[in-house]
Amino acid sequence: MQLKIKFIIMIALVTCCSYGVTFYRTSSFQEELVVQQATRQAKMLFNQIKLTRQWVADHNGLFLVKEPGVEANPFLPNAQIQDKKGNWLVKRNPAMVTRELSAYAAREGMGQFNVTSLNPMNPDNTPDRFEKSSLEQFNQGRPEAVSIEKAENAHRLRYMAPLEVDSGCLECHSGQGYEIGDIRGGMSVSIPIDWAYVEIKQNNRLLLNIAITTIIIVSLTIFFLFDILVAKRLKDLARQMDLYPERREFDAGEASEQNDEIGSLSGNFRKLCNRLEQSQQELDTTREQVFQSEKQAALGRLVAGISHEINNPLGGMQNCIQTMKRSMDKPDLLNRYMELLGQGVERIKGTVQQLLNIGRKEQLEQVEGNVDAMLCDCLELTCIGRRNIELDMQLQIGKPLVVGMEALRQVVINLAGNAVQAMGETGGKLQVVSNVENQQLTIRIADSGPGIEPENLDKIFEPFFTTKEVGEGTGLGLSVSYSLIKQMGGELSVGNAAEGGAIFTINVPLQNNEETEA
Repeated sequence: MQLKIKFIIMIALVTCCSYGVTFYRTSSFQEELVVQQATRQAKMLFNQIKLTRQWVADHNGLFLVKEPGVEANPFLPNAQIQDKKGNWLVKRNPAMVTRELSAYAAREGMGQFNVTSLNPMNPDNTPDRFEKSSLEQFNQGRPEAVSIEKAENAHRLRYMAPLEVDSGCLECHSGQGYEIGDIRGGMSVSIPIDWAYVEIKQNNRLLLNIAITTIIIVSLTIFFLFDILVAKRLKDLARQMDLYPERREFDAGEASEQNDEIGSLSGNFRKLCNRLEQSQQELDTTREQVFQSEKQAALGRLVAGISHEINNPLGGMQNCIQTMKRSMDKPDLLNRYMELLGQGVERIKGTVQQLLNIGRKEQLEQVEGNVDAMLCDCLELTCIGRRNIELDMQLQIGKPLVVGMEALRQVVINLAGNAVQAMGETGGKLQVVSNVENQQLTIRIADSGPGIEPENLDKIFEPFFTTKEVGEGTGLGLSVSYSLIKQMGGELSVGNAAEGGAIFTINVPLQNNEETEA
């Protein structure tokens, strides 16, 4: 998953959580606000009804003309009276006024209110569960009770407060043992608040739509800003990294135009590339110096054997010259010695030419050459003066190849020289096998020496690792040889033969030699 996708997902999650908390708190706040507003409305209605009841009590009730639907209250003393004209009037106390007003308010959908007590005189005033619970709490000192109920899929707010006995109440309730200040019951007010919940749902739906729209807009905005300011510039920087080191000239892209973290990263990458190039140049210079030093060291080891090979024909040539001086009058003898002198000169010339070929400084490049002839020259020079070494050459190439000839020559001399040193003064057998198969050159150099200790096989190609005595080796020959073969894209491996001795195997891939063969 891309970094910008992860970033957008995290931003969306954080935004959703933030909006979720805000949405929940806003919805709760709306409901609390509605409850508080409905409670204030219920209190106002309660006080209005209470004042109405007080007015009715202060005027000893209301008297209405008795007619159908307006009957006397059987629970009141003096429930009906007759005026001077003979009309019967029925009495309405505060409780009945309250009940009848409640019926009118219920028909108009404005709410309901009811007067009740734990010991009602009228069974119609029996308290329901909320009212009974509230009356019990009033007896414990609670001033009021509020509750939200849902009945018949309709929400309503229930409010109830206690009613205290005053002087106007004793006319009807004196027989029940009440005294002024006692709590004789309470009045409950029920207000429908479905309209509030409808508005809350509408507000919640609006808030939800706003939240979703905001999250989408914020996510898309952050997505495009991240893509422009971060992702695109990182891709440009990654593209420059992929092109390095083949393309070392960097484009002045968006990754480095701005003075921010990515611009600083791009600048540091360029500085790193410059340091790498400088280090590579120093490494190349050091490698070339080590290459030439190891080559000169190899030549130095060859000089000891070659000097004997050159001194022998020189001594013979000197004897021929002295003999010729004493036999100037013998033409046949002079001709024979002149031929011997020529052979000596050719022998010395060939030896010196081989030294020049090995000591010549050339670039590590692919050139066409005779690998078998190169192997013969290297092995002859390595074994000069060592008559106790049996040289077994199985050279099966038989055609010119395009390889790193100079590097291959250096590697063969190092490996053959190490093999000769490993066999020591007692001598032994040095076997060299070469062939080409599947566009790959293989050279195998094996000796009959003591071989390599198993614990040293993994360290044999490390720089400065040597098992020779101090002053006899630098520990760079095999390391340089391994590096040269690697530069040609090949492999240099080592192992021990079952019958004894070390075996070095060179595998180098070849370029297309079809044109060379043609």
